[in-house]
Amino acid sequence: MTSEERTTPRLTLGHTTLAARDLDRLAAFYRDVLGFHVTNRGPVPGGSEIVFLSQDPNEHHQIAMVGGLDAPDPAFMMVDHLAFRTGTLDDLRVLRDKLAAAGVEGVLSICHGNAWSLYFNDCEGNGVECFVDTPFHVAQPFAQGFDLDQRDEEILEATRKLVESEPEFQPMAKWREEFARRIG
Repeated sequence: MTSEERTTPRLTLGHTTLAARDLDRLAAFYRDVLGFHVTNRGPVPGGSEIVFLSQDPNEHHQIAMVGGLDAPDPAFMMVDHLAFRTGTLDDLRVLRDKLAAAGVEGVLSICHGNAWSLYFNDCEGNGVECFVDTPFHVAQPFAQGFDLDQRDEEILEATRKLVESEPEFQPMAKWREEFARRIG
């Protein structure tokens, strides 16, 4: 079956995001016991903090954890969500249209600098992210809305302009090489 024949884009699990009651303790466990490396750490809306961890130079983060939360707020679907990678911005457009046809409300288009994402809740309120990688790396967390109705070239150029002055801005390939050296 070709991609043109598929009615739904192919998704692969990208990462998981956890709510952490004690962020430092949980991050230390994943770092010291399970061998993950902290790739970035920073504030998120509401006064809490997020930590990104990975063991894979091809993945900025395999796990993200947000501190200061007892239970996820269903209105903040960026915590305790499943994240699925897909291949193209057209895949995100197809998904957006399928979500609209299914009556899913509150779909957010977010540019993280290193990915373009759609966030939404499934029919039981579980958070879901579907994303496409950008060719850029910037320090995380980073989140700005973006217009998925623009052409791919316009989205890429708008993203470049948005992130080129951000901390750690560089081609993702360069970041992956440096991270691979760092983790051995």
